Amino acid sequence: MPKIIKRFEIKKVNAKPLFIGAWTTEPISICDEIISFFDENTAKQTKGLTGDYLDKSVSTKRELSISSEKIAFSSHEMFKAYSNFLHCCYKDYLDQWPFLQALEQTAEANTFNIKRYNEGECFESMDAERDLKNLHRFFTFVTFLNDVERGGSIHFNHYDLDIQPQKGLTLIWPAGYTHAHSGNIVGRGIEYMITGWVDLVANHKKSK
Repeated sequence: MPKIIKRFEIKKVNAKPLFIGAWTTEPISICDEIISFFDENTAKQTKGLTGDYLDKSVSTKRELSISSEKIAFSSHEMFKAYSNFLHCCYKDYLDQWPFLQALEQTAEANTFNIKRYNEGECFESMDAERDLKNLHRFFTFVTFLNDVERGGSIHFNHYDLDIQPQKGLTLIWPAGYTHAHSGNIVGRGIEYMITGWVDLVANHKKSK
C-alpha cells in the first residue's frame, strides 16, 4: 500500500443525476386528514425519537408511527389512499430508472412516521439512513403535509440542495451515504411530514 495516493478525477460529460423523485400527492386532502389524525392522537405520540432511541439533543419533534399491517385493517381511509399513492410513486421511480425494476417485488414500506416540528426545531444531525441494523433500507420517502412559511427544508449535503416544504410534495431517494441529509430549522410556522423507508424483503415473504 503506497504511502501517497493520487486521486484521478473522472470528467463529467453530463450533470450528475440526483436520483431524487418528486411528485404531488393526490388527492391533496390526504395531507389535511393525516395532520388531523396526528393532532387528535396525542397519547400515541413520542418525543425526540431518533430511530429506536429517545434523543432530545437531536430535536424536540413529536412523532407518531403506524405500521403497514395496521393500515391494512385501519378504518382511516386516508392512510390506505396514501399507501396506494406512494406505491404509484415508487413504481414511477422504477420506470425512470429501469435497471431497478427487478426490485419491485422485493421491496415494501413497512412503517409510516408522522412528524411535527414546531418553530425553532429541526432534525440537525446528518442522516444517511443505514447502519448495521438497517441495511435492508433501500429508499427513503417523505411527504410534506403542509406549507412552511420559512425554513424547515431538507438539505442534501453532497448536492448542496435544499428542498423547501410544500403541501403534498412527495420525495423518494436512495437510502445511504450518497444522499446524507439534515433538516433546516423551522423559522416560522409548524412543519408536518410523513416519512419512512422502502425496505428490501425476502422473496418468500412476498409470495405468501
